[in-house]
Amino acid sequence: MKYPSHGYRWLNAKIRLDTGLVLSDPYAHKCCKAAGIKSKAKHYKYKKPGDPYRVFPNLLLSEMQLDGPMQCIVSDMTAFRVKGVYYELTLYMDLWNNEIISHALSAKRGDRMTYVSGLEDLVALKQQYPEYQMILHSDQGSVYTSKAFNELLPMYGITRSMSRAGTPTDNAAMEAINGWIKSELFMDLHVTGDRPVQEEVNEYIVFFNELRPAYALSYLTPKQYRESLSPVAGV
Repeated sequence: MKYPSHGYRWLNAKIRLDTGLVLSDPYAHKCCKAAGIKSKAKHYKYKKPGDPYRVFPNLLLSEMQLDGPMQCIVSDMTAFRVKGVYYELTLYMDLWNNEIISHALSAKRGDRMTYVSGLEDLVALKQQYPEYQMILHSDQGSVYTSKAFNELLPMYGITRSMSRAGTPTDNAAMEAINGWIKSELFMDLHVTGDRPVQEEVNEYIVFFNELRPAYALSYLTPKQYRESLSPVAGV
């Protein structure tokens, strides 16, 4: 199976997206069961909330209503190895449609520049739409709490928000995406390092944004969702 990290509902949506063939989920389930197809991905486990924020309040707890792009961006770092080489991938994702709008990769452990480079791309995008009021949410990692990371954000109308310590569920959408990314990179897209890993990751980001149906978006891709609902389709 080409996408072993996913279950029958996602596979049915992907077939519909790619071929136009419409099947019911129960029928897709029967087909997968008959063929012995089952998701191989591990699912995220709930953890109890941790200590309150130290630097910035957790604005996600206010149950904000998102009705358009770039209102709340969530960020996190995930790590993986390819051919024994350690990589860190920092992501910035629009919580409205789960679209990855900025990312940076490094083969250096603890490289602060992956956070900064991704943030610079985010700020450049924000400058194109100064009328948007943006929240940037992250965990309490040392880079995210640093003065260098945060001092420029108010100048661009970006408000900071932060998870409680040791509480990944405060950034549940980003945590879930991190899990899926590692499953899909290696189970589905078979990243091997035979080509530059940066190139393979960039191709995955395009797949994630434009070719991967998302359950939370009624099995539209993030790009399809944005173009169907956003008044500014280019965002």
